[in-house]
Amino acid sequence: MAKLPKITNTYFVALIATVGGMLFGFDISSIAAIVITPQYIEYFNNPSGLIQGAIGSALAAGSVVGSLMAGPISDKYGRRDSIMFACLWWLVGTAVQVSTNGIGSLIAGRVLNGVCVGITSSQVPVYLAEIAKRESRGRIIIIQQLAIEWGIFIMYFASYGCGFIKGTASFRTAWGLQFIPAVLLMIGLPFLPRSPRWLAKVGREEEAIQTLADIQAGGNKEDALVIAEWEEIYTVLVAERESVQGWRKFISNGMWKRTVAGMSVQAWQQLSGANVIVYYLTYVFLIAGLQGNINLIASGIQYALFIVFTSIMFFFIDRTGRRTLLIWGGLGMGICHFVIGGVIGGFSEQVPGGVDGNANVTFKVSGSPSYTVIAFSYLLIITYALTLAPVAWIYAAEVWSLGTRATGMSFAAVANWLFNFALGLFTPPAFQNIQYKIFIIFGVLCVASAIQAYFTYPETCGKTIEEIEHLFAKGAPAAWKTKKGGSRLEAEVQAVLDRKRAGETVHAEIRVEPEKLSSTEDRKDEVV
Repeated sequence: MAKLPKITNTYFVALIATVGGMLFGFDISSIAAIVITPQYIEYFNNPSGLIQGAIGSALAAGSVVGSLMAGPISDKYGRRDSIMFACLWWLVGTAVQVSTNGIGSLIAGRVLNGVCVGITSSQVPVYLAEIAKRESRGRIIIIQQLAIEWGIFIMYFASYGCGFIKGTASFRTAWGLQFIPAVLLMIGLPFLPRSPRWLAKVGREEEAIQTLADIQAGGNKEDALVIAEWEEIYTVLVAERESVQGWRKFISNGMWKRTVAGMSVQAWQQLSGANVIVYYLTYVFLIAGLQGNINLIASGIQYALFIVFTSIMFFFIDRTGRRTLLIWGGLGMGICHFVIGGVIGGFSEQVPGGVDGNANVTFKVSGSPSYTVIAFSYLLIITYALTLAPVAWIYAAEVWSLGTRATGMSFAAVANWLFNFALGLFTPPAFQNIQYKIFIIFGVLCVASAIQAYFTYPETCGKTIEEIEHLFAKGAPAAWKTKKGGSRLEAEVQAVLDRKRAGETVHAEIRVEPEKLSSTEDRKDEVV
């Protein structure tokens, strides 16, 4: 069978692959816009507290499972095919949600969807990091965050529109729309190239060199950049094959620093509390006195702000540096949380029956304090969109070595989803029990994230993912002394050019017999 043509423009590749992130966004909004509708409240008997927490966090519970599955699947079958496998879980989960007959089946469907999200959220950034050019890697991976946000925005207003449909068709129609992005992703995936670094890892080196050339130099394997980058990939690959294997490779020879960095940056993305605002902003605006359609529209504005400010970072992410954004983002978000918590704590009044009949929100503020809560909720999301939202995915995908990247990113995603699950479960009862203090807790955690970023996260911007390994090696400079840029790849490219000018024949060579590196099954040619 003839092979399908492959897209090699990395931006177009990212646009297709990151539809996997859009699935996550769709699922967030399908709950966020529906939970305050009378159709949902009546059919599911006004779920509140721990029950509503279980519904909201079910996606994260499934995502933990999906993240744990993702690494081994990605290493064996490839980054691209692991994403295709994830889509099958999404189709089943969506079908279960659409046909739900109660809270149990709704939770089950969201868990199945979560398995898909766990795989895509960990492996799409890995795939993008491995195909991207170093000077645009941040922009390529930030497309993943933009896809999530577009998914949130599109699905939110689609669900808002479905809210005008009478009866259970309201939420069933909204949840049924989730089939669309999954089917589109499954159609597009066969046209994407495999990761050249994964191909090298499993011994398909000729394919790896050709794919690298297609992406970097329009298919020219003799290009100096292709030769220099292949030399770097090959050198790191040989060193990794000679190093320790098994679980020890995540802690030995300084790898523990990368494991801590990758997992903690993903944990802080959740512990910052911003995703709680994303999930439950309709509750926050109920506290601020916004009800009905006004609440839904005001919450939708948040998602538009999310897209606008992350889009701005698309143009600056590879100029600003990762550390700067993580540090100042944590401090800025902490201030927003402290203001929201302080205002609610100082000016709120109790509403025993629940605001607008919602049992999850039993207190409110009015007048000027309510405007302050709304304004700083928006400012919190803007700060998040500029900093932790995109950078946490980028940084976590960059810090791993080739041999640990798929499973390592799975570990990082597990940290993200475990805290997502815990916070999703915790937030509705927290609104009932500790009320404004939840924002104070998140403010403290945001400041803690900035402190860790300053002391333990070296700057990775502008370096190849092979060069990043040296930032965590023994004898590397302290994190706060590292700076963006300074890649040695330019010097290596110049060295290749100098050797060619001197009359030397220089190629991107296959130096190890593939039979020594992988099984025959792993090396079978693709049919697409």
